[in-house]
Amino acid sequence: MKSVGVAYLLWLFLGGIGIHKFYLGKTGWGIAYLLGGDIFGIGWLVDLFTLPGQVRAANERKGEEVKEAQQSEVQEGEKESK
Repeated sequence: MKSVGVAYLLWLFLGGIGIHKFYLGKTGWGIAYLLGGDIFGIGWLVDLFTLPGQVRAANERKGEEVKEAQQSEVQEGEKESK
């Protein structure tokens, strides 16, 4: 699970180059920050207020991936037992 505290630390110290975006699994945004910099600090400032929601969404995505993996394992186990 991703941590809001870690996300804010990354945002504060390395946010201008998008490291917090990579941490949250938003590779495209991370690359955009790296290549274009954070134009005028607008995205960095927006992230100040939206970061908890971004962490929550990243954790939900991870939870769904784990759930799907568990379901496929169960289905494979059922096929093998037949």
